[in-house]
Amino acid sequence: AKPCYNSFCPLFHRVAPPFLAATCAAAALGTGALLVALVTRPQGWRWPQSRALVAQLALGTALFAALLPALAAGAAGGWHLGTGPCRLTHLLWHWSLFAQALLVASGCCGTAWARWDPRSRRLAVALWAVALLLAAPAALVSGVAAGTTCVRRSVGILAPAYLIHLSLCLCLLLLLPAGLLLAALAVPRFRASWAAGAGLIWLFLGLWGPYGAGLAGDFLLQARLLEPTCGSFEHFDLALGLSEGLGVLHCGLGPLALLLAWRC
Repeated sequence: AKPCYNSFCPLFHRVAPPFLAATCAAAALGTGALLVALVTRPQGWRWPQSRALVAQLALGTALFAALLPALAAGAAGGWHLGTGPCRLTHLLWHWSLFAQALLVASGCCGTAWARWDPRSRRLAVALWAVALLLAAPAALVSGVAAGTTCVRRSVGILAPAYLIHLSLCLCLLLLLPAGLLLAALAVPRFRASWAAGAGLIWLFLGLWGPYGAGLAGDFLLQARLLEPTCGSFEHFDLALGLSEGLGVLHCGLGPLALLLAWRC
């Protein structure tokens, strides 16, 4: 509202489409190379980069990257597919995101993925099912604004569905990495897994952590729990956009990091 003016939206519409397109291309190349390595060298993957875990992370990355072209087109020319596809996109986006977070956490906390047996298969089904359930609130709170923009939040900041969604994002993207880091520092077995290379798959959690913090700050401003000013809103919009862009990079950097860990 006047006299405030936020320059983030023009910047987003100018920068987001080429950024998402370039990230999608990098993710396609990296994930393709990772899948080739998994198929051609099935015996080359050992714990903690076990083949079953890496294959699922590649699946999550591929699902995430597959959504980027639609989001890039929507940012460039407006979203004209309607509310249903918008909500489905956010559901799949968060499903991939949450599934990868749970997979990384399970890979760091034990040897469940050391072999692909009935126990690990049941764990895989459970993790993907739980991730889908946790992503459901994201579909409920997203929608189309102004007729041509697919937005993450189309409900009030204090709406119960959004509060649930925000809590889940903070738990999986902020509290979970912090808990795993503390566990790695306190438990020798976790430190040993870091030394063996498991820390490379924590790249995912490290890239998405700032986005979780940005969501928390955005909520405090929107709910007027912090004193809002023109500058604070603009700075937080920019910080939130940059942190989300940093997180999106995981789908291009993650496969490369796993390939590097395998080669080393």
